[in-house]
Amino acid sequence: MSDVYPKSFESLLQTHDKPILVDFWAPWCGPCKMVAPELEKLAKDWKGKVSIIKVNTDEKQEIAGKYGISGIPTFILFKNGKEIHRISGAMRSEEFKKVFGSFI
Repeated sequence: MSDVYPKSFESLLQTHDKPILVDFWAPWCGPCKMVAPELEKLAKDWKGKVSIIKVNTDEKQEIAGKYGISGIPTFILFKNGKEIHRISGAMRSEEFKKVFGSFI
């Protein structure tokens, strides 16, 4: 999992050959902290199938604004540069698999 910058974020969405799950989060967000280890587990389980990147909404307000992020954590799955699915709120890795698995 990695953090990105506005210009590289858009480029990544357009050129990446795998689906990208984006975690919009902030350091002060309690639910965001709770979900971090679940995302680490998911990254291991889905290695090679999906890329997971994190966008700190405090530092990357331009990206958060463009995608209408009004609550965190918010997770958006992109495929071929297009938003496929979006959900907000903390989840366990098994819940992520249920919500996003059919799109991977």
